[in-house]
Amino acid sequence: MQDSARYPSLQGQGVFITGGATGIGAALVRAFNEQGARVTFADINAQAGSALEAELGGAAQFVLFDLTDTLALQRAITDADNRSSLSVLINNAANDMRHSPDETSPEQWRECMAINLDAAFFAARACAPLMAGHGGGSIINFSSINALLGPSNMPGYVTAKAGLIGMTKALAKDYGERLVRVNAILPGWVVTERQLQTWLTPEEESSWMEQVALPKRLLPENVARLALFLAASDSDMITGQSFTIDGGRT
Repeated sequence: MQDSARYPSLQGQGVFITGGATGIGAALVRAFNEQGARVTFADINAQAGSALEAELGGAAQFVLFDLTDTLALQRAITDADNRSSLSVLINNAANDMRHSPDETSPEQWRECMAINLDAAFFAARACAPLMAGHGGGSIINFSSINALLGPSNMPGYVTAKAGLIGMTKALAKDYGERLVRVNAILPGWVVTERQLQTWLTPEEESSWMEQVALPKRLLPENVARLALFLAASDSDMITGQSFTIDGGRT
């Protein structure tokens, strides 16, 4: 990301990123680290998280735990704040599990909500008072254009991602008096290693390119650049908004 803008306001700021070991999350960790922020990132992928921490020479700290464990999440946020006075939270962790409505069990539905929606709420609830004590901050929730398009066989994921848009609006009002901003990012089909290994076949990519205005791949680094802006003081009067980055698909 050598051609990216520099944000002096991010220098030395404490940043907590969920789902930061791979894909978009790893791009976020690298991007904020390059800005001189003090990054803590959480994931359940021990191997990938440790590898990224080593790649960055320990400048970013990896914490291993399950985000659906609310108490563990709160402890990790408190510990990160004690180390670096958090001013930025990025709720990036997600699982785009696919089940038809008839195949979705109650357990699968609750698991989907716990990962994609509940963890973001409880992370925000834990961070907001800490940020307020430091003079304010920025919470960035990762939704998806799937919340707008409603693709088939993803009822739980689509519902959770739509819920994040509503939660962003609600928390922006609830936390505004504390000078904590809350915004959402809605990415399109981001080309990550996982997508290449699972869903993004040459045929699917060709179909996607016919639907977008900008016929090139959307990369994790593109999304990370938007998150940097929403975290920096350059966007200090923007809150309660949802920003789509999808190459013009929607």
